Amino acid sequence: MSRKITFLTLFLCLMTVTFPVIAQQKADTTCIFRFVPQKDMFYVPWNGNETELAHLLEYIEKNKATILDGKLPLLVDGYCNSKSCEVKNLATAKIRANRVKSELIIRAKIKEENFITHNHATEGDFVTVRLTVPVKETAVTDAEEEARLAAEPTVAGRRERQKAEAAAQQNTLAGTPSETKITTDHHLSLRANLLRWATLTPDLGLEWRICPSWGIAVNGSWTSWSWSDKDRRYALWEVAPEVRYYMGEKKAWYLGAMFKAGQFNYKISETGKQGDLTGGGITAGYQLQLSKALDLDFNLGLGYLNVDFEKYEVIDGVRVRRGNETKDWYGPINAGVTLVWKLF
Repeated sequence: MSRKITFLTLFLCLMTVTFPVIAQQKADTTCIFRFVPQKDMFYVPWNGNETELAHLLEYIEKNKATILDGKLPLLVDGYCNSKSCEVKNLATAKIRANRVKSELIIRAKIKEENFITHNHATEGDFVTVRLTVPVKETAVTDAEEEARLAAEPTVAGRRERQKAEAAAQQNTLAGTPSETKITTDHHLSLRANLLRWATLTPDLGLEWRICPSWGIAVNGSWTSWSWSDKDRRYALWEVAPEVRYYMGEKKAWYLGAMFKAGQFNYKISETGKQGDLTGGGITAGYQLQLSKALDLDFNLGLGYLNVDFEKYEVIDGVRVRRGNETKDWYGPINAGVTLVWKLF
Protein backbone atom coordinates (compact mmCIF):
# COMPACT_ATOMS: atom_id res chain seq x y z
CA MET A 1 0.00 0.00 0.00
CA SER A 2 2.82 2.32 0.90
CA ARG A 3 4.40 1.65 -2.53
CA LYS A 4 1.17 2.67 -4.27
CA ILE A 5 1.02 5.85 -2.23
CA THR A 6 4.67 6.60 -3.06
CA PHE A 7 4.10 5.93 -6.78
CA LEU A 8 1.00 8.15 -6.78
CA THR A 9 2.92 10.92 -5.04
CA LEU A 10 5.75 10.75 -7.61
CA PHE A 11 3.23 10.76 -10.47
CA LEU A 12 1.49 13.86 -9.10
CA CYS A 13 4.85 15.62 -8.65
CA LEU A 14 5.82 14.75 -12.23
CA MET A 15 2.54 16.12 -13.56
CA THR A 16 3.04 19.28 -11.51
CA VAL A 17 6.40 19.83 -13.23
CA THR A 18 5.45 18.86 -16.78
CA PHE A 19 2.01 20.45 -17.05
CA PRO A 20 3.30 24.07 -17.08
CA VAL A 21 5.76 23.06 -19.81
CA ILE A 22 2.94 21.58 -21.87
CA ALA A 23 0.86 24.67 -21.21
CA GLN A 24 3.63 26.87 -22.62
CA GLN A 25 3.84 25.02 -25.93
CA LYS A 26 3.04 27.01 -29.02
CA ALA A 27 0.49 26.25 -31.73
CA ASP A 28 1.26 27.18 -35.31
CA THR A 29 -1.42 28.71 -37.50
CA THR A 30 -0.38 28.61 -41.16
CA CYS A 31 -2.39 30.10 -44.01
CA ILE A 32 -1.60 29.43 -47.66
CA PHE A 33 -2.43 31.91 -50.41
CA ARG A 34 -2.39 30.61 -53.99
CA PHE A 35 -1.07 32.52 -57.00
CA VAL A 36 -1.54 32.03 -60.73
CA PRO A 37 1.65 30.50 -62.22
CA GLN A 38 4.03 33.16 -63.61
CA LYS A 39 1.83 35.95 -62.20
CA ASP A 40 2.32 38.11 -59.13
CA MET A 41 -1.17 39.55 -58.62
CA PHE A 42 -2.90 38.53 -55.37
CA TYR A 43 -6.50 37.55 -56.15
CA VAL A 44 -8.40 37.28 -52.89
CA PRO A 45 -11.59 35.65 -54.23
CA TRP A 46 -9.71 32.85 -55.99
CA ASN A 47 -8.74 29.27 -55.21
CA GLY A 48 -9.59 29.42 -51.50
CA ASN A 49 -7.64 32.63 -50.75
CA GLU A 50 -10.69 34.39 -49.35
CA THR A 51 -11.28 31.69 -46.72
CA GLU A 52 -7.61 31.61 -45.73
CA LEU A 53 -7.52 35.40 -45.43
CA ALA A 54 -10.59 35.50 -43.21
CA HIS A 55 -9.11 32.78 -40.98
CA LEU A 56 -5.78 34.64 -40.68
CA LEU A 57 -7.44 37.99 -39.94
CA GLU A 58 -9.39 36.34 -37.13
CA TYR A 59 -6.17 35.05 -35.52
CA ILE A 60 -4.44 38.41 -35.97
CA GLU A 61 -7.33 40.19 -34.28
CA LYS A 62 -7.17 37.82 -31.30
CA ASN A 63 -3.45 38.48 -30.84
CA LYS A 64 -3.21 42.01 -32.21
CA ALA A 65 -1.76 43.63 -29.08
CA THR A 66 1.04 41.05 -28.89
CA ILE A 67 1.73 41.44 -32.61
CA LEU A 68 1.93 45.23 -32.45
CA ASP A 69 4.27 44.98 -29.44
CA GLY A 70 6.67 42.99 -31.61
CA LYS A 71 6.44 39.86 -29.45
CA LEU A 72 4.57 37.80 -32.02
CA PRO A 73 5.87 38.33 -35.59
CA LEU A 74 4.07 37.04 -38.67
CA LEU A 75 6.37 34.74 -40.62
CA VAL A 76 5.85 35.28 -44.37
CA ASP A 77 7.40 33.00 -47.02
CA GLY A 78 6.98 33.78 -50.71
CA TYR A 79 7.43 31.01 -53.29
CA CYS A 80 7.73 30.90 -57.08
CA ASN A 81 9.14 28.25 -59.41
CA SER A 82 7.22 28.92 -62.63
CA LYS A 83 9.60 31.51 -64.10
CA SER A 84 12.53 30.73 -66.39
CA CYS A 85 15.36 31.32 -63.91
CA GLU A 86 16.10 31.65 -60.20
CA VAL A 87 16.50 35.44 -60.33
CA LYS A 88 13.05 35.93 -61.85
CA ASN A 89 11.51 33.40 -59.44
CA LEU A 90 12.95 35.23 -56.43
CA ALA A 91 11.79 38.60 -57.76
CA THR A 92 8.25 37.30 -58.30
CA ALA A 93 8.22 35.59 -54.89
CA LYS A 94 9.18 38.90 -53.28
CA ILE A 95 6.38 40.77 -55.07
CA ARG A 96 3.86 38.09 -54.06
CA ALA A 97 4.92 38.27 -50.41
CA ASN A 98 4.68 42.07 -50.47
CA ARG A 99 1.18 41.94 -51.96
CA VAL A 100 -0.04 39.61 -49.20
CA LYS A 101 1.58 41.80 -46.54
CA SER A 102 -0.03 44.92 -48.02
CA GLU A 103 -3.43 43.26 -47.84
CA LEU A 104 -2.87 42.41 -44.16
CA ILE A 105 -1.52 45.87 -43.33
CA ILE A 106 -4.63 47.49 -44.83
CA ARG A 107 -7.20 45.09 -43.39
CA ALA A 108 -5.69 44.27 -40.00
CA LYS A 109 -4.09 47.69 -39.33
CA ILE A 110 -0.65 46.24 -38.60
CA LYS A 111 2.78 47.44 -39.71
CA GLU A 112 5.63 46.28 -41.94
CA GLU A 113 7.87 45.72 -38.90
CA ASN A 114 5.43 43.09 -37.65
CA PHE A 115 6.55 40.71 -40.44
CA ILE A 116 9.59 38.49 -40.95
CA THR A 117 9.86 37.69 -44.66
CA HIS A 118 11.77 35.08 -46.64
CA ASN A 119 11.49 34.36 -50.37
CA HIS A 120 12.20 31.12 -52.21
CA ALA A 121 12.68 30.10 -55.85
CA THR A 122 11.28 26.61 -55.14
CA GLU A 123 8.21 24.59 -54.20
CA GLY A 124 5.39 26.26 -56.15
CA ASP A 125 3.30 29.39 -56.63
CA PHE A 126 2.02 30.47 -53.23
CA VAL A 127 2.71 32.54 -50.12
CA THR A 128 2.51 31.17 -46.56
CA VAL A 129 1.85 33.27 -43.46
CA ARG A 130 2.60 31.55 -40.15
CA LEU A 131 1.59 32.76 -36.73
CA THR A 132 3.02 30.92 -33.71
CA VAL A 133 0.57 31.56 -30.86
CA PRO A 134 1.34 30.41 -27.27
CA VAL A 135 -1.30 28.01 -25.88
CA LYS A 136 -2.58 29.36 -22.59
CA GLU A 137 -3.57 27.27 -19.54
CA THR A 138 -4.16 24.06 -21.44
CA ALA A 139 -2.16 21.36 -23.12
CA VAL A 140 -5.01 20.37 -25.40
CA THR A 141 -5.53 22.41 -28.60
CA ASP A 142 -8.91 23.24 -29.97
CA ALA A 143 -10.36 20.28 -31.85
CA GLU A 144 -11.39 22.41 -34.79
CA GLU A 145 -7.90 23.88 -35.11
CA GLU A 146 -6.35 20.42 -34.94
CA ALA A 147 -8.58 19.26 -37.77
CA ARG A 148 -7.65 22.30 -39.87
CA LEU A 149 -3.94 21.87 -39.29
CA ALA A 150 -4.17 18.20 -40.15
CA ALA A 151 -5.95 19.08 -43.37
CA GLU A 152 -3.36 21.70 -44.37
CA PRO A 153 -0.95 20.46 -47.03
CA THR A 154 2.69 20.13 -46.09
CA VAL A 155 5.46 21.48 -48.28
CA ALA A 156 6.21 18.00 -49.53
CA GLY A 157 2.55 17.43 -50.27
CA ARG A 158 2.31 20.65 -52.17
CA ARG A 159 5.25 19.65 -54.31
CA GLU A 160 3.63 16.36 -55.22
CA ARG A 161 0.37 18.03 -56.14
CA GLN A 162 1.86 20.78 -58.32
CA LYS A 163 1.24 18.98 -61.61
CA ALA A 164 -2.34 18.12 -60.72
CA GLU A 165 -3.06 21.66 -59.52
CA ALA A 166 -1.53 23.21 -62.65
CA ALA A 167 -4.09 21.47 -64.85
CA ALA A 168 -6.91 22.59 -62.59
CA GLN A 169 -5.59 26.14 -62.50
CA GLN A 170 -5.50 26.35 -66.29
CA ASN A 171 -9.25 25.79 -66.31
CA THR A 172 -9.67 28.46 -63.64
CA LEU A 173 -7.55 31.05 -65.44
CA ALA A 174 -10.34 31.84 -67.89
CA GLY A 175 -12.16 33.58 -65.06
CA THR A 176 -9.06 35.19 -63.57
CA PRO A 177 -8.76 38.99 -63.85
CA SER A 178 -6.08 40.18 -66.22
CA GLU A 179 -3.18 42.42 -65.34
CA THR A 180 -0.17 43.91 -67.09
CA LYS A 181 2.80 41.62 -66.92
CA ILE A 182 6.01 43.01 -65.51
CA THR A 183 8.62 43.35 -68.18
CA THR A 184 11.39 40.90 -67.34
CA ASP A 185 12.67 39.91 -70.79
CA HIS A 186 15.43 41.27 -72.98
CA HIS A 187 14.29 42.17 -76.47
CA LEU A 188 15.07 44.13 -79.60
CA SER A 189 12.37 46.50 -80.84
CA LEU A 190 11.72 48.34 -84.09
CA ARG A 191 10.40 51.88 -83.56
CA ALA A 192 8.52 54.38 -85.75
CA ASN A 193 7.65 57.89 -84.53
CA LEU A 194 4.15 58.48 -85.88
CA LEU A 195 4.39 62.25 -85.33
CA ARG A 196 7.39 62.42 -87.66
CA TRP A 197 5.62 60.36 -90.29
CA ALA A 198 2.65 62.73 -90.04
CA THR A 199 4.97 65.59 -91.11
CA LEU A 200 6.17 63.54 -94.13
CA THR A 201 9.47 62.81 -92.37
CA PRO A 202 10.13 59.06 -92.34
CA ASP A 203 11.46 57.99 -88.94
CA LEU A 204 12.74 54.57 -87.82
CA GLY A 205 14.73 53.35 -84.86
CA LEU A 206 15.85 50.41 -82.75
CA GLU A 207 15.87 49.78 -79.02
CA TRP A 208 17.79 47.05 -77.24
CA ARG A 209 16.39 46.30 -73.77
CA ILE A 210 19.58 45.03 -72.15
CA CYS A 211 17.77 44.30 -68.85
CA PRO A 212 14.33 45.05 -67.38
CA SER A 213 15.41 48.51 -66.17
CA TRP A 214 17.80 49.70 -68.90
CA GLY A 215 17.47 50.22 -72.63
CA ILE A 216 19.60 51.71 -75.43
CA ALA A 217 17.71 53.31 -78.34
CA VAL A 218 18.62 55.13 -81.53
CA ASN A 219 16.22 56.89 -83.89
CA GLY A 220 16.92 58.35 -87.32
CA SER A 221 14.90 60.65 -89.58
CA TRP A 222 15.39 61.64 -93.20
CA THR A 223 13.36 63.56 -95.75
CA SER A 224 13.89 65.64 -98.89
CA TRP A 225 11.06 67.54 -100.60
CA SER A 226 11.04 70.32 -103.19
CA TRP A 227 8.28 72.14 -105.06
CA SER A 228 7.61 75.32 -107.08
CA ASP A 229 10.22 74.32 -109.66
CA LYS A 230 12.61 73.50 -106.81
CA ASP A 231 12.40 77.04 -105.48
CA ARG A 232 10.95 75.72 -102.24
CA ARG A 233 12.66 72.99 -100.27
CA TYR A 234 12.32 70.95 -97.09
CA ALA A 235 15.20 68.56 -96.39
CA LEU A 236 16.41 67.09 -93.12
CA TRP A 237 18.31 64.24 -91.56
CA GLU A 238 18.77 63.57 -87.85
CA VAL A 239 20.13 60.81 -85.63
CA ALA A 240 19.33 60.61 -81.91
CA PRO A 241 20.89 57.95 -79.64
CA GLU A 242 19.34 57.62 -76.18
CA VAL A 243 19.87 55.72 -72.92
CA ARG A 244 16.74 54.95 -70.88
CA TYR A 245 16.03 53.87 -67.31
CA TYR A 246 12.66 52.16 -66.83
CA MET A 247 10.92 52.54 -63.48
CA GLY A 248 8.01 51.15 -61.53
CA GLU A 249 6.65 47.68 -61.05
CA LYS A 250 5.55 47.34 -64.67
CA LYS A 251 8.65 49.07 -66.09
CA ALA A 252 6.45 51.32 -68.22
CA TRP A 253 7.61 54.80 -67.10
CA TYR A 254 11.12 55.88 -68.00
CA LEU A 255 13.68 58.69 -67.89
CA GLY A 256 16.44 59.02 -70.44
CA ALA A 257 19.39 61.03 -71.74
CA MET A 258 19.48 61.91 -75.45
CA PHE A 259 22.05 63.27 -77.89
CA LYS A 260 20.92 64.71 -81.23
CA ALA A 261 22.81 65.68 -84.38
CA GLY A 262 21.79 66.42 -87.97
CA GLN A 263 21.60 68.78 -90.93
CA PHE A 264 18.74 70.71 -92.52
CA ASN A 265 17.85 72.78 -95.59
CA TYR A 266 14.63 74.79 -95.36
CA LYS A 267 13.37 77.24 -97.95
CA ILE A 268 9.69 77.91 -97.52
CA SER A 269 9.95 81.65 -98.24
CA GLU A 270 12.27 83.89 -100.26
CA THR A 271 15.15 83.21 -97.87
CA GLY A 272 16.40 79.69 -97.23
CA LYS A 273 18.38 78.33 -94.28
CA GLN A 274 20.88 75.47 -94.46
CA GLY A 275 23.11 74.24 -91.66
CA ASP A 276 23.92 71.85 -88.82
CA LEU A 277 22.30 71.15 -85.47
CA THR A 278 23.67 69.44 -82.36
CA GLY A 279 22.39 69.16 -78.82
CA GLY A 280 20.89 66.92 -76.20
CA GLY A 281 18.81 66.74 -73.07
CA ILE A 282 16.64 64.57 -70.87
CA THR A 283 13.62 62.58 -72.00
CA ALA A 284 10.64 61.16 -70.18
CA GLY A 285 7.85 58.91 -71.34
CA TYR A 286 5.44 56.05 -70.86
CA GLN A 287 5.01 52.83 -72.84
CA LEU A 288 1.45 51.60 -73.21
CA GLN A 289 1.18 47.89 -73.98
CA LEU A 290 -1.17 47.23 -76.90
CA SER A 291 -0.43 43.52 -77.29
CA LYS A 292 2.32 41.02 -76.58
CA ALA A 293 4.35 42.38 -79.52
CA LEU A 294 3.21 46.03 -79.80
CA ASP A 295 3.60 49.06 -77.50
CA LEU A 296 2.81 52.73 -77.95
CA ASP A 297 5.55 55.00 -76.61
CA PHE A 298 4.61 58.56 -75.55
CA ASN A 299 7.69 60.70 -74.94
CA LEU A 300 8.94 64.28 -74.62
CA GLY A 301 12.51 65.61 -74.57
CA LEU A 302 13.73 68.87 -73.02
CA GLY A 303 17.22 70.24 -73.49
CA TYR A 304 19.55 72.37 -75.61
CA LEU A 305 20.17 72.70 -79.36
CA ASN A 306 22.89 74.65 -81.13
CA VAL A 307 22.04 75.59 -84.73
CA ASP A 308 24.70 76.95 -87.10
CA PHE A 309 23.35 77.89 -90.56
CA GLU A 310 23.74 80.16 -93.56
CA LYS A 311 21.00 82.16 -95.24
CA TYR A 312 20.59 82.16 -98.98
CA GLU A 313 18.33 83.24 -101.83
CA VAL A 314 17.86 81.77 -105.27
CA ILE A 315 17.97 84.43 -108.05
CA ASP A 316 17.48 83.25 -111.64
CA GLY A 317 18.41 79.75 -110.59
CA VAL A 318 21.61 80.88 -108.89
CA ARG A 319 22.06 80.46 -105.15
CA VAL A 320 23.19 83.70 -103.49
CA ARG A 321 24.57 83.61 -99.94
CA ARG A 322 23.14 86.16 -97.50
CA GLY A 323 25.25 85.54 -94.37
CA ASN A 324 25.69 83.12 -91.43
CA GLU A 325 23.91 82.84 -88.10
CA THR A 326 24.25 80.77 -84.93
CA LYS A 327 21.37 80.27 -82.53
CA ASP A 328 20.93 78.47 -79.22
CA TRP A 329 17.63 76.89 -78.22
CA TYR A 330 16.52 75.79 -74.74
CA GLY A 331 13.23 73.92 -74.44
CA PRO A 332 11.50 71.00 -76.15
CA ILE A 333 13.88 69.21 -78.52
CA ASN A 334 11.93 66.04 -79.18
CA ALA A 335 8.37 64.69 -79.03
CA GLY A 336 6.98 61.40 -80.12
CA VAL A 337 4.08 59.01 -80.27
CA THR A 338 6.07 55.97 -81.30
CA LEU A 339 4.84 52.56 -82.36
CA VAL A 340 7.12 49.89 -80.89
CA TRP A 341 7.26 46.39 -82.39
CA LYS A 342 9.15 43.76 -80.39
CA LEU A 343 11.10 41.74 -82.91
CA PHE A 344 12.52 39.14 -80.50
